[in-house]
Amino acid sequence: MKQTPKIIRRIIETIKPMNRICVVGHVRPDGDCIGSQLGLALALINAGKDVVCWNEDPVPPKLKFMDPHQIFERPRPGRVFDCVIATDAANYERIGSVAEFIENRQVLINIDHHASNTRYGNINWVAPREPATGTLIYRLMKEAGWPITQNIADCLFTAISTDTGSFQYPTTRPTTYHIAADLVKRGADLATVSNEVYNSYPIPRVKLLGHVFNSFRLQHQNKIGYFWLKKEDYERTGATAEDTEGLIDHIRAIEPVVIAVVFEEIEPEVTRISLRSKEDKIDVGAVAKLFGGGGHKAAAGARIEGSQDKVQRQVLAAVKQALEKAETAA
Repeated sequence: MKQTPKIIRRIIETIKPMNRICVVGHVRPDGDCIGSQLGLALALINAGKDVVCWNEDPVPPKLKFMDPHQIFERPRPGRVFDCVIATDAANYERIGSVAEFIENRQVLINIDHHASNTRYGNINWVAPREPATGTLIYRLMKEAGWPITQNIADCLFTAISTDTGSFQYPTTRPTTYHIAADLVKRGADLATVSNEVYNSYPIPRVKLLGHVFNSFRLQHQNKIGYFWLKKEDYERTGATAEDTEGLIDHIRAIEPVVIAVVFEEIEPEVTRISLRSKEDKIDVGAVAKLFGGGGHKAAAGARIEGSQDKVQRQVLAAVKQALEKAETAA
């Protein structure tokens, strides 16, 4: 019989006597973040715990189908928690403004799959080989004996599907399919997940996508593709930050492109970059780390201060260097 890893047993034993629990995620939450938070929160509620889900940013519209009972709420001061559980947040700063509302706690548990995780919790379960935090929550629930209801199955399936690019990214492992299959057996509604997450884009996002296709640029024998998202683009299209999710994949999908880059204007002197690679030998997480960011080999990001021209020049130079290094080693 396979032995339960010590870290999972420790988390289960720590949670067992706790009652007041807050589950937090990262700023600008994606499918893995929201799905992991909700899946865990629902399991804890079913176990008789008093649970809230807090994030700095609201749930993106396309992910609201997972939260019909509105478990997510706005953070508020004065709450005291026995335990705070952070899911999918690589560092404490990624929790954003929620951090000031969760200081009155006994224990902070950090559950994540990013290699760049800074181990900021009292208890840290960081598994970089896992393709999504959702797979960690699934393992935790199985070991704890918490029932996986249909709503939880939807949440965890969405978490895993979105962070693997619908099971396309090289981080996808054989066990990923086994977990997904089990979630379908337990009631995950594939039609609903597909329609809500992948086939229900609002018109402003479509307009923003049109901007991407009209403005992207190619470099280095078309192996590097990049584009900018500026405040004026949001104003012109009516799109919001939530509408940018997955736009980079359209550029990554161009046949000769190996590395895709998005430059997003946050403030006049602050740019958020997102990086994607479709070759396992190129580690964009290492590129992001050069600029104070992090992530995975195939997907990473950072926030960089400086003029837009300077940021673009420095990032593209680093990306080109990573690409040339991989080509030389081949």
